[in-house]
Amino acid sequence: MRDGETPVTDALNSLSHWPTRELGHSRLDLQRASRCGQAEVVFGAGKTPQQLREIGRALLEHHPRLLVTRVSDEGAAALLDELPDAQHAVEARAVWVDREPREGEGLVLVLSAGTSDRPVAEEATLTARMMGARVEHLADVGVAGLHRLLQHAERLREARALVVVAGMEGALPSVVGGLVERPVVAVPTSVGYGASFGGLAALLGMLNSCAAGVTVVNIDNGFGGGYAAAMMNRVRTEA
Repeated sequence: MRDGETPVTDALNSLSHWPTRELGHSRLDLQRASRCGQAEVVFGAGKTPQQLREIGRALLEHHPRLLVTRVSDEGAAALLDELPDAQHAVEARAVWVDREPREGEGLVLVLSAGTSDRPVAEEATLTARMMGARVEHLADVGVAGLHRLLQHAERLREARALVVVAGMEGALPSVVGGLVERPVVAVPTSVGYGASFGGLAALLGMLNSCAAGVTVVNIDNGFGGGYAAAMMNRVRTEA
């Protein structure tokens, strides 16, 4: 406004909802990007299609990017109808918009143990990419066929942060942690037979990892794993 490029009325209008915007069903945190470096991400589960329409439209009035995770097919359809430039990452169960594309920085490597772990890994991949990281996904590299992982050993060491997604007994993060000098974010999944207890066995296995430098997020939390790794990648990029 000081340099005359923005009219006073437009500047006041842009600040009228600062730092929150009340939608009745939701109160949006419009200051999240300035405070935390990333705009608010929408958890789609439990929200109606109409609520998602209103939230998505409102957030994009203030930020060039939108990420909605764990969205139902009905919610995704509503967002795609409301936002012509929205894209549906079906496997990641997410809808996203990026109106200011940028070249990814650094390298976040996402590893998934098996094909059944892929939806959680795809959520982590999309999340980290939306946060500005360059991301690659190495799929089906579980410990049941250790040679599949070891053939990527050099690439593992090039990453600035790694997200390792696994179910069953959750052994993969410990193996990866023993191969690299980079932070490893372990994501347990609910994949496995009865004694896996819906991912609890993998979670406890990862929490008890003997490899140093392994941190763990909650069961099936690909978003949390991707977010944490992207923040680590950003710090190393800026260093």
